[in-house]
Amino acid sequence: MHPAYSIVLFTTAAGAGYGLLALLGLLAALGAIPPNPWLGLTGLGLALGLISTGLLASAVHLGRPERAWRAVSQWRSSWLSREAVAALATYGPAGLLASGWVLLGRADGWVAAAGVLAAVGAAVTVFTTGMIYASLKPISQWHSPFTVPGYLIYAAMTGAILLNALLQGFGLAQPWVPALGLAATLLGWAWKAATWRHNDGLADASSANTATGLKGGRVRSIEWPHTEENFVLKEMGYRVARKHAARLRRIVHGAAFALPCLLLVAAMAMSWPAAAVLSILAALVQLAGMLVERWLFFAEARHTVTLYYGR
Repeated sequence: MHPAYSIVLFTTAAGAGYGLLALLGLLAALGAIPPNPWLGLTGLGLALGLISTGLLASAVHLGRPERAWRAVSQWRSSWLSREAVAALATYGPAGLLASGWVLLGRADGWVAAAGVLAAVGAAVTVFTTGMIYASLKPISQWHSPFTVPGYLIYAAMTGAILLNALLQGFGLAQPWVPALGLAATLLGWAWKAATWRHNDGLADASSANTATGLKGGRVRSIEWPHTEENFVLKEMGYRVARKHAARLRRIVHGAAFALPCLLLVAAMAMSWPAAAVLSILAALVQLAGMLVERWLFFAEARHTVTLYYGR
């Protein structure tokens, strides 16, 4: 599939934003982090900023962005519409959480309830995003049990790393937060490796033989349906060279997982402000690595429609 940069940005930024929002909402409700107004303003502002940037990028990807509001009306049958509904609904409790935390300096009572609802809304939105791709049967790399949990794990992973960077930056470090980020990153690393191993071993369920019902011999195209590439081939027949993909996978292993783990371990062994600098660097490096990972998520996917063109 053609990796549109707007969707790559959306899935990376919104995933990190929802992960951070969910953690801030839950931890504030549990009293695990102090209701510091400046921490709330920065943290929730960053989370909602990432979410809004991602949603705007996804709207730009539409052929007619001015009609994006119509996506909400198809929630009974479309995961894309359910994602839009969940995303819009999450803004409500997130706004209540921000007003109570930032303006009133409290995280109890109705503010705590808003935090829990915001966390639930964030998780549901990420789940629906994953289901958009997992529900597409013609793309075997996406229609697998690895897709939806992967979206949830990567959101929690990037959110935990961002939370640690925020707390370190404000001098409010909690010893368990970098440990949480480290554990989530290791889980994400293992899940990504398992996903790639699964995808590399996939056998095409369909072929020219099964499509035509001619099981004997090998059916192949001797002439293309078109004299040049059309929209279908450009969007669904995108191919990335094997060497190029292998190099990008190594970048993902290093930037999204290995280097952030090393930086977190180093930060846990140091005091402020060195720990804060390393924590912020870990968050920035991981986000850059996840941009590459999301690009590969689309570029390595193969749609069965390409069989019609002899690919």
